[in-house]
Amino acid sequence: MTTETPRWFKSSYSNNGGNCVEAAANLVASRGTVPVRDSKNPGGPVLGFPASAFTSFIASVKAGTFDTV
Repeated sequence: MTTETPRWFKSSYSNNGGNCVEAAANLVASRGTVPVRDSKNPGGPVLGFPASAFTSFIASVKAGTFDTV
């Protein structure tokens, strides 16, 4: 069991507008997951995504897959 704590970061595109999510990619190696939380509620729930799913999501965002949603 690891005691490593998440190092949260926001996208550089967030512009501190308040509608952001934070991710903690530093846990991929030790836990295989990427925790994600609402930046407005840092004490609230955290969703843990498998690293492969998070990587696929980011690739889809970069490819513009969700631009029409």
